[in-house]
Amino acid sequence: MSFNVTVEPSGHTFTTEMGESILEAADRQGISLPYGCRNGACGSCASILVSGTVIYPDGDEDLVSDKPDDYCLTCQAIPSSDVTIRAHEIEDEADEEVRNFVCSVEQMDKLSHDVMRVYLRLPENERLKYLAGQYLDFILEDGRRRAFSIANAPHDDELIELHIRHVPGGEFTDYVFDEMQVGNEQKIAAPMGGFYLREESKRPMVFMAGGTGFAPLKAVIEHCFYTGDRRPIHLYWGVRSKQDLYLGALAEAWSRAHAHLTFTPVLSEPDDDWEGERGFVHEAVLRDHPDMSPFDLYMSGPPVMIFSARDAFVEAGLDANRMYSDVFEWAQDNPNK
Repeated sequence: MSFNVTVEPSGHTFTTEMGESILEAADRQGISLPYGCRNGACGSCASILVSGTVIYPDGDEDLVSDKPDDYCLTCQAIPSSDVTIRAHEIEDEADEEVRNFVCSVEQMDKLSHDVMRVYLRLPENERLKYLAGQYLDFILEDGRRRAFSIANAPHDDELIELHIRHVPGGEFTDYVFDEMQVGNEQKIAAPMGGFYLREESKRPMVFMAGGTGFAPLKAVIEHCFYTGDRRPIHLYWGVRSKQDLYLGALAEAWSRAHAHLTFTPVLSEPDDDWEGERGFVHEAVLRDHPDMSPFDLYMSGPPVMIFSARDAFVEAGLDANRMYSDVFEWAQDNPNK
């Protein structure tokens, strides 16, 4: 049985097939709704359920159990009647549809004890069209997928740069650190994700990264440099210790070379001689910017960081519609970034 979905305020309509989520159906029919992780963790796809009813797959009801009745995660919600949702449609996503490529590993650099930078080369005469901040999926031999954000800006597209954090016991990251070699072939699908720079805005920006959440923000920042976007940027990078700032020298160089960019590293477990910011990264943001209402916010990192920050920033005056997030889930064999 199929149901109709109407999106306000655009008035766009589409149909869902049995067992199909709202987001899956929208993608299939060319309606660009916002999303991030596609597994209900990040909340980027949240919309308002104006009318109708939806169900969630077994076990996923907990994702919305503490939310208002009209809260709807489109990546998981399956209509059980005709529904109307209120959502901000994305009008400027990359025109390219998701494509599969067989890439070769061009270069591998160990940036820290647990972060590997991997460069992939696409097949000859192929280029990937994407928006800075989007991600790709590695497609494993058994069909499972592992997602990683693209760390270089779209103009610099000869190679694809990835920052891969080693998760002990994680099948794919164990492979990257122990077995992957230059010249290996890897199947990928790209581009993906609704995390990208809103270039029509003129507001100053706060960028907040946790761990390898630095990767997509690196792509966005380098895109800003390339296009001449001189909106003020305050980049915060939260990690445990100084050694986890695996490209800290690069961020420091940006701040010296570009007067409109400020870089603030934040350590949660610093050594005694650390003189910089300490604690949770979102708290460092609020110490500097207690009024968040003037900003656009882009944040990328683990769920605990994103979820802790979201409510705090809204309380500090940030419009939730100007808060863009990319959630990295690091678990032992988790299919996400």
